[in-house]
Amino acid sequence: MTEPVGILPCQTIEALIAGGAVTSAGPFAPDQVQPASLDLRLGTTAWRVRASFLPGPGRKVGERLPDVAMHKLDLRDGAVLERGCVYIAEVQERLALPSGVAGRANPKSSTGRVDVFVRLLTDGGAFDDVAEGYTGPLYVEIAPQTFSILVRPGTRLNQLRLKRGVPARRAVLNVGVDLTGERAGFRARRHAGVIDLDREDGHNPHDFWEPLEPRINRQGMGELLLDPGEFYILASKEAIEIPALDAAEMTPIDPSVGEFRVHYAGFFDPGFGTEEAAGAGSKAVLEVRSHETPFLLEDGQTVARLVYEGLSERPSRLYGFDGSHYQRQGLKLSKHFKAW
Repeated sequence: MTEPVGILPCQTIEALIAGGAVTSAGPFAPDQVQPASLDLRLGTTAWRVRASFLPGPGRKVGERLPDVAMHKLDLRDGAVLERGCVYIAEVQERLALPSGVAGRANPKSSTGRVDVFVRLLTDGGAFDDVAEGYTGPLYVEIAPQTFSILVRPGTRLNQLRLKRGVPARRAVLNVGVDLTGERAGFRARRHAGVIDLDREDGHNPHDFWEPLEPRINRQGMGELLLDPGEFYILASKEAIEIPALDAAEMTPIDPSVGEFRVHYAGFFDPGFGTEEAAGAGSKAVLEVRSHETPFLLEDGQTVARLVYEGLSERPSRLYGFDGSHYQRQGLKLSKHFKAW
């Protein structure tokens, strides 16, 4: 019997775990499997490296580390990863994927919202893509951009989406930016303190963020000037809805919409923003960084595109089943911060 094609839902991921296709150095956490993805957790060791790298075809990440490693960090008592530096860390989970099953990783929403650039590494592979039938360890490249971060074993920085075959592309949605409110967004403060990525509601947002008001232009529309190298949190103009049989990914770089990067954390799980999952009206929060030149955004301007793909079957639970911080969200900072 032919297995159904598409992104694998939570019950199939759990079956793969039960069958040994996904294993871990420690017990899996009860909330680790999301409706269409698996949270990955840091292991006990990380390395400060002098440069990002790919292992190359037929080569292992562990074989290349001595070429770029500057020093080794033990994460068991917690370790600060400093902004402007690059690290490679072990992941607790390991894969032995069956034939026909591949994967793709992305930073978690909370990771992207604090401007931490995270990419998955596999032996012989490319960033974030896991080859069909891959067997081997997983690593993450971590590059904090604005804030230094505190991590430890079990910290969840990214998530893995598994798929069988080529999922059907359902739709592509242009996503605009909302600059109509009194608060257009937030700009990250330089030289702020350390963010503990396992501490929820534990940081004063005023110490890390500056609120921004939109300027009203001659056409009566809100606008916001993005300064080069600065990091912004903005909200989508549109309410976003991901049907139960779909998952979506926001394209991280699209040169046709402007000289800036949007949305480090690109996965949207089935049920996000749906009435069925009590999330109607949810906005997408956009993590935006301008490149070399200033860029003037106008209310409603397209800043990203959301690509919808089909699941192999309906998930047994939808986004928000565990009380997500981001269901029914508007303009919202990451879960690490107290309410503004």
